[in-house]
Amino acid sequence: MNWLAKINLSTVVLRLGTFRSAILLLAIVAISLFCGYRLGNFYHSYQIEMLAQQKNRLDFIYQQLVEKTQRINTLDVELEVERMANQRSQQMLKSIEQEHFEVKKELAFYEKVMAPEKAANGLVIDNVNLTKTESSAHYRFQVVLVQQLLRKRYAKGYIEITIAGSLNGKPSSMPLSELSLLTQKDLSFSFQYFQVVSGSLTLPEDFIPETINVSVILPKGKWQKYNRIDQSYPWLTSVENNSQSAP
Repeated sequence: MNWLAKINLSTVVLRLGTFRSAILLLAIVAISLFCGYRLGNFYHSYQIEMLAQQKNRLDFIYQQLVEKTQRINTLDVELEVERMANQRSQQMLKSIEQEHFEVKKELAFYEKVMAPEKAANGLVIDNVNLTKTESSAHYRFQVVLVQQLLRKRYAKGYIEITIAGSLNGKPSSMPLSELSLLTQKDLSFSFQYFQVVSGSLTLPEDFIPETINVSVILPKGKWQKYNRIDQSYPWLTSVENNSQSAP
């Protein structure tokens, strides 16, 4: 490596001569310029390729942004439509509830005048439902009680149920106490607007039901007078009505 240290420009000129030294210098400069040019072209091409890739990526992201924005705008419109439809539905529901309440008031008035035995101081039996279970002769029942008149006091009492039909070919009437383990406490009610009293019963094998008799008893109390409602419903009709209303 010592010989490289001894080489200098004067030595090269003395050995090669002025003309050859100039030619060598020009060759070195030309080679350097050519390498620099090629290297610059390579770096320039690399930059152009990277810029093209970045542009394609930005175009793709922009397209996605446009699609997402359109989707968001569409969802905003759909949400607004749903909100307006929901408001209309709520207004319609309130209107129907108001009409239902008015009909209930009118019904309570006419029942009080024409059929006072069907209401006890504004309390009525709104509906009686029977549901047949998978077990033989086993049923679930629901008695819906409604207070049609606006009151601050609670209606308190209990219900009694009797199933009328035939047993072994003879007329028979069976109270709920013989068909179920429910007690009077289980059949009691205390409500201001409405309440559902429910339970289950099992009929004897040879018993053919014909009617379900429901009695609503309001015992005399400090804020309540004694009242009683007695209603009878055809057995098959009660079961069929409930089956039609079941999902």
